[in-house]
Amino acid sequence: MKIELKYWIVLGILALTWGSSFILIKQGLVSYTPYQVGALRLSIAGGVLAFWGIPNLFKIPKDRLKYVVLAGFLGNFVPMFLFPIAQTRVSSSMAGILDSLVPLFILFFGSLFFSIKGTKNQIIGAVIGFLGAVLLISGDGFSGENSLLHCLLIVLATALYGLNSLILTRYLNDVPSFQLSSALFTIWLPPAVIILFFTGFFQTFEGTPEQLRSLGFVTILGLVGTALAMILFYKLIQVTGSMFSSMVTYLMPIVSVFWGFLVGEKITIMHLIGFLMILSGVYMTQKKERSKKIEVRG
Repeated sequence: MKIELKYWIVLGILALTWGSSFILIKQGLVSYTPYQVGALRLSIAGGVLAFWGIPNLFKIPKDRLKYVVLAGFLGNFVPMFLFPIAQTRVSSSMAGILDSLVPLFILFFGSLFFSIKGTKNQIIGAVIGFLGAVLLISGDGFSGENSLLHCLLIVLATALYGLNSLILTRYLNDVPSFQLSSALFTIWLPPAVIILFFTGFFQTFEGTPEQLRSLGFVTILGLVGTALAMILFYKLIQVTGSMFSSMVTYLMPIVSVFWGFLVGEKITIMHLIGFLMILSGVYMTQKKERSKKIEVRG
């Protein structure tokens, strides 16, 4: 399957958006707890999309609703909390590198649960891309500031992302992306608001400059990095398949390094080599897609 240029552009937009999310999460953690950051992100995205999400819930076939709930839980609700919890003891660069595990989990879960047979080039490309992402930030990604336990939380989140992508491809591929996204976030809006209440957000919010600044970053994260990005991502999955769309996680570390450059971090020849390896991995995974798309049997 030949991927059209516009979908490569969407992939780049998602990489830029989600590659910046780790910095935004860090800024949100300046004033709020990890649970508040996660609940705020979901509440803002769900609050905006609920206007369309409520009527869209009634348009989705009843036999698909359970998959919509499951997709929201695996791909949005749980990871939205795992990342800020992890980033209290994990650097933004390390979060970016670990997030690039998603394609490997897609290959693993696809083979284990969905009878998806990955091609040789896809497997090789996934490994090359991951190694390139490791190399890209190895200069500072494995420093003492990173807790192994907290790193494993991000690994769990990437596993959930991979499983979610397969569920979307297998069971929800014919549901329009905006309809799916708006319904999904609407379903998980009430739990997010409840968590926000019990974490004491409304009792402790005083509108200080620091709180407002952090709230602004989380609002950008919720509106652009969550609501809008998920609509684009679901559309990308439906058109190109889970494997191509997951390549966004290989491009995200590049954005993380760019942010590091802006704040004065050193960029070495090793970073450039890692960058080329990532691009090589993306190319390799798509090499056979021109003639044959990954199929889900069963």
